[in-house]
Amino acid sequence: MKSNSLQDSVRNAGVVGAGGAGFPTHVKISAKVEIVIANGAECEPLLRVDQQIMAKFAEKVVSGIAKVRGATGAKRAIIALKKKYKSAWSELEKHAKKFGVELFPLGSFYPAGDEVTLVYEVTGRVIPEASLPMNVGCLVQNVHTLCWIDDADSGAPVTERYVTVGGAVRHPTTFLAPIGTPVSDLIEKAGGASVENYVIIDGGPMMGKFVELTHSITKRTSGILLFPTEHPYVKKRMESMRISWNKAAAACTSCEDCTKYCPRYLLGHRVLPHRAMRASAFALEPPPMEGFALTGAICCECGICTLWSCPMDLRPREVMQAVKRKMAENKIQNPFRGETGSIHPSIADRKIPVERIVQGLHLTEWDVEAPMATEILLPKTVKIPLSQHVGAPARAVVKEKSKVKKGDLIGEIPESALGARVHASIDGVVTKVSDVVEIKSEL
Repeated sequence: MKSNSLQDSVRNAGVVGAGGAGFPTHVKISAKVEIVIANGAECEPLLRVDQQIMAKFAEKVVSGIAKVRGATGAKRAIIALKKKYKSAWSELEKHAKKFGVELFPLGSFYPAGDEVTLVYEVTGRVIPEASLPMNVGCLVQNVHTLCWIDDADSGAPVTERYVTVGGAVRHPTTFLAPIGTPVSDLIEKAGGASVENYVIIDGGPMMGKFVELTHSITKRTSGILLFPTEHPYVKKRMESMRISWNKAAAACTSCEDCTKYCPRYLLGHRVLPHRAMRASAFALEPPPMEGFALTGAICCECGICTLWSCPMDLRPREVMQAVKRKMAENKIQNPFRGETGSIHPSIADRKIPVERIVQGLHLTEWDVEAPMATEILLPKTVKIPLSQHVGAPARAVVKEKSKVKKGDLIGEIPESALGARVHASIDGVVTKVSDVVEIKSEL
């Protein structure tokens, strides 16, 4: 197979990173690298989808990474997954040798799935600050993305994905759902909420985003989790920034625990959240915009500092995020890029087991199995965003009252722009075209 034929197929299919980043995959696999790595870590607590995909679609995952190896000219293809995913490991082993693909066992720590951490664990290579895996000859793809790549090579566009629905629902389940399925449909299918008042998170508890009941899933949605509104974890994450600034000024002891456990700091990056917290305490108008506070620009936002390591219950991650946003607003360039420091001698001892994070956040009651449903959801209406990827929103190519079939193109990449195609996920009639394309099923 010619390398550009896979890239064209992936572009036509609208494949993007399914692990949450959403970067257009046809652009990513146009790079030339030495090693391609399948990210099967699934380090976010409570999610089950990636390990289930590896077990159920092992041959597709292996075939997908082998095709990416060919497209990128890589010498090695490695699937990295946790040793505890025994079913997935067993199934992958059945196909790996045939395709010349290696398996790499990861420990059960957070954030094993972070690209910088993953590349170091698998290869021993350290990605420089503000750089990409390709800067050290590597390319990382989520295992769900690899299934889409394998499908794209056969001409199938991305129209649906697997999503774990968990937390405070009666029947935690992993569903196959059309892109654009309302969150309310998924919750109802999981037996409804098990509590009266709750919040909804798109993603995992560490890095997921709060969404409304009217929200629809995208290509980037790996999980939908519900938690009681009054749960301490929820209150911590929903605290206002004004309160966070005041608490940082009054209560930060400069113990440096937020920095000591930072995965990027441990790999030699100059990420120093304790310095940002200290600067916040003395800033006339937070967030601070000077010195090492600007290391917020290279924070991976994993949440360890806020949700795990701070003994004073402060929110260093949110301070770093605020710095990053203000830098973007004021067009301040990141001064911390391109360097690779020394690996911290205690890096192995400071890996945080996922189980301890679950216990520390008081989420143990929801750390349960979420078996795969046997049938695809059939929503009456889908609302498909034209922007569910990195880059420019897709340009709608359908109009209201148009009839569409599942797989029809409804959004095209703007000329000369970074973006991804978008396709109809059900048969039906287009009822609205704005920043989303709404389709009503005719069934």
